[in-house]
Amino acid sequence: MYKMIESPFESEEIRLKEEILRSHARRVLLQLPEGLKPEGPRLAAVIEDARATAIISADPCYGACDLPLHEAESLEVDMIVHYGHTKITKGNKSRVPIVFFEARSSADIKEAVRKSVDQLDAWSRIGLTTTVQHIHMIQEAREILERSGKTVYIGDAGHAEYPGQVLGCDYSNAKSVSDKVEAFLFVGGGRFHAMGLCLATMKPTVVADPFENRAYSIQADAGKMVRRRWAEISEAKKAKGFGVIIGLKPGQYKIEAALRIKQALEENGKRAVLLALREITSSVLLQFPAIEAYVNTACPRIALDETSFFRKPVLTVRETYVALEKIRWEDLLEEGFV
Repeated sequence: MYKMIESPFESEEIRLKEEILRSHARRVLLQLPEGLKPEGPRLAAVIEDARATAIISADPCYGACDLPLHEAESLEVDMIVHYGHTKITKGNKSRVPIVFFEARSSADIKEAVRKSVDQLDAWSRIGLTTTVQHIHMIQEAREILERSGKTVYIGDAGHAEYPGQVLGCDYSNAKSVSDKVEAFLFVGGGRFHAMGLCLATMKPTVVADPFENRAYSIQADAGKMVRRRWAEISEAKKAKGFGVIIGLKPGQYKIEAALRIKQALEENGKRAVLLALREITSSVLLQFPAIEAYVNTACPRIALDETSFFRKPVLTVRETYVALEKIRWEDLLEEGFV
């Protein structure tokens, strides 16, 4: 029996076993994001206890856009069990049933949200967002802010599973209330989603981190990122040869967008070649020395993530149109990068 790992996330073991028994699955592929992978062996034991063979997907998992559909068919599994995200429909055409477990967090958000009030002191109208791990506590966060005199807005644009929920690549809920608010509060751990929120709305953004029980502004980091993006665009303007990346992950596959931007580049006197990739890394792109800059049509956060490092410019589609002077830089700043 595997040792219990202390975790603030709900693994819903009873439901996991019930889903397997109900479907009569005999072989199950278990997929976990990086923060939950340590629980893989224990959850595999639960699957085995339901009389199914468990296979853990050890590849990186970045979200519900990154489902192991081809792997599931190759391994001839009867079910994919995916932890940590809500389902998305775009690009998800699986012949293998997928069961999603949201991995809700039990971490208490109250102290971190209370601390965020001081960080939000300059603004009265606040947009409130979080990930699915804390979505069940969003009303609690709202009440704390309202008791401090804030007017709170929670967007419901219909792209995410829940009002106020943001994804790493989709901030539609936040954008739907952006014109009404002066700043945003993101409840959750780490800087990744908060940085995306700030770059999507271009509004001041504060993080209330319940795991570290602290609150902090993301503005300085976002400012550095914006300056970096302008430098990348400026460098790409000099390039003659471009590689247009087609993402092969199910929720990131946008071949029509890739074909359109290839045509736009060529119409502006650039050379462009299409590259199909599953994992977009610097080491892979360095294998093409004749290519001077890249356009990424897959997840926009690949180029915008503060931890990304590429030796050559890697632009989003909209940034490429700025480089081609089809979109103004000022419009990109106003409308957001994500």
